[in-house]
Amino acid sequence: MASESSVNGNNRTAEVVTRFAPSPTGYLHIGGARTALFNWLYARHHGGRTLLRIEDTDRKRSTQEAIDAIIEGLDWMGLDYDAPPMFQSDQAERHAEIAWKLLEAGHAYRCFATTEELEAMREEQRAQKKPLRYDGRWRDRDPAEAPEGAPFTIRLKTRNEGEITIQDRVQGAVTVKNEEIDDYIILRADGTPTYMLAVVVDDHDMGVTHVIRGDDHLNNAFRQLPIIRAMNAIEGNWPDPIYAHIPLIHGSDGAKLSKRHGALGVEAYRDEFGILPEALFNYLLRLGWGHGDREEITREEAVELFDLDGVGKSPSRFDLKKLENLNGHYLREADDARLAGLVAARIGEHADVNLLTQAMPVLKVRAKNLNEVVEGAAFLFAKRPLDMTEKAAVLLEGDARAILRKIYDRLRAENDWTSEALEATTKALAEEQGLGLGKLAQPMRAALTGTTTSPGIFDVLVLLGREEALARLDAQAA
Repeated sequence: MASESSVNGNNRTAEVVTRFAPSPTGYLHIGGARTALFNWLYARHHGGRTLLRIEDTDRKRSTQEAIDAIIEGLDWMGLDYDAPPMFQSDQAERHAEIAWKLLEAGHAYRCFATTEELEAMREEQRAQKKPLRYDGRWRDRDPAEAPEGAPFTIRLKTRNEGEITIQDRVQGAVTVKNEEIDDYIILRADGTPTYMLAVVVDDHDMGVTHVIRGDDHLNNAFRQLPIIRAMNAIEGNWPDPIYAHIPLIHGSDGAKLSKRHGALGVEAYRDEFGILPEALFNYLLRLGWGHGDREEITREEAVELFDLDGVGKSPSRFDLKKLENLNGHYLREADDARLAGLVAARIGEHADVNLLTQAMPVLKVRAKNLNEVVEGAAFLFAKRPLDMTEKAAVLLEGDARAILRKIYDRLRAENDWTSEALEATTKALAEEQGLGLGKLAQPMRAALTGTTTSPGIFDVLVLLGREEALARLDAQAA
């Protein structure tokens, strides 16, 4: 291997293959969802394949619940994969096989250093304020020097001269001196592979051509490439992948993203915040990638436009308000029957999907999330006597109930129960009484909905229907 080398993407098949490789130790967080999205889009844009690998080698922390949540979250966002999920834990024998091949070919060696020896080594390095690195004490020693039957790890024999340069598709050229990379463990004493080895073997076996991931993994690339190149020297056909390390997502204040900024699982945006999948898809797409000034981009347009050249080098800032504003756009664009089904599921068994579908054009107009639509629809299913909010009760004070009686009497005589006819009748009454329309509409809204906010009052009358609307007005009239 030359003292200076670079990843340039040569010597690979024409088909693009990407992968998303989450660890199932928790939910599908917002950063992971964006990584999954970018991998999916890049493969779709280039007519390639995208794969899902569940990195479940941490058996103590990996759970089936987390695996289910990740797969469900990806499915909800519409990110489909070109093969069933691959589970890293199923490949342990294959990982170990590669470790032994590296050992037999002289690219790795047995290390018999005990835990106590290694800790003493680190203490000495700390005292001398040196980097904490394995000092290569078994690199050139004869394994026969170790006690018979002593446990050992297998360490990769890394280069300690020269440097390595990665031509990253997002970060540009990044160079690290080889001396900064110590001889790290690839197979533990109990025969289990380490993360560095497992990732390399799995990417190779899955045919991954492009590794698109968070830039917190950039340092890992410099530890994984030596394995790839050693195996290429042994077997051939182990090409370097093309790397693209995406800057992390920060909070709106520029600090590392945390729960207080909205660093929650995808399911929280769906269930707690009432976000539509197309809105989250669009928002995450624009979080670190851009195409001119375009904000609203459909799935089809995203596949057509997305490429790594549009990914920025600076961390993105997550802003829940911007997400909700974008979600409001998608609510207004969404099919009414589909929204009615989503809202009905939130309301419960007493919800009427047909009525919600009829009401959706006026319910979704100002809403920014499904929760607001649910709140706006509550009056449709309220039982008499209505529970009044404090502000609504104020609107029924003074002469308001007497006005309601006049409204009730006039509307009861109305045979054309349409918003246009009801509005004309109510306006005529307001003129007769020498009042502005608001003086009638405000107590009507309180009596009909129990609140001070609702869709247009004449839409409310129509949606409630003649019988229910008149009954509610009568119940509050003097």
